[in-house]
Amino acid sequence: MGLRETKKQQTRRAIADAALPLFLERGFDQVSVAEVARHVGVSGQTVFNYFPAKEDLFFDRQAEAEDQLAAIVRTREPGRCPVEAVRDHVLAELEQRSPQTPAPSEMVRFWQVIEQSAALRARDREIAENTEAALAAELRKDASFPAPDLLAGAVAGIHRAVERELRRRWTGPEAKSGRDLAESARLAFDTICHGLHPA
Repeated sequence: MGLRETKKQQTRRAIADAALPLFLERGFDQVSVAEVARHVGVSGQTVFNYFPAKEDLFFDRQAEAEDQLAAIVRTREPGRCPVEAVRDHVLAELEQRSPQTPAPSEMVRFWQVIEQSAALRARDREIAENTEAALAAELRKDASFPAPDLLAGAVAGIHRAVERELRRRWTGPEAKSGRDLAESARLAFDTICHGLHPA
């Protein structure tokens, strides 16, 4: 990466790092792009050069999130069921949510801000749709998987359902661990995997 590109990446990171605390403190709709720009010491136009929409400031890692499931499938061991690969990733995430481990306060607030903003909820749905589409594109590379678009929908749907339940629990009045979701998630993923590879 050249000096010019490095400088651009640093500016982009500085803008995103300044925006998120403001959004978490006051809510997405209460913070303007102009205010973010002032905190960084750049113009509003500079912010829009890096983030075409205000929602991009909040979801600054959108591309990474959208590629998550596809990347898990893409980097799995040769011959391994892609559903198993996603399942194990989800179970590993849930295993960290033990009753002794409190929900990260910043993550809880991040989800709360999404729920409080119609614009962010719409973008969150868009990310979910793009995640499913990226997974489908990855599955289509292997001709051995029947109906890859439907398979992607099923796998991404379980992933979303688990995340939605975890969000609900963590943002509720009495935060609860997601650990007990593991067995249900395992059963759902295994049902699909067994359908792909019947005994």
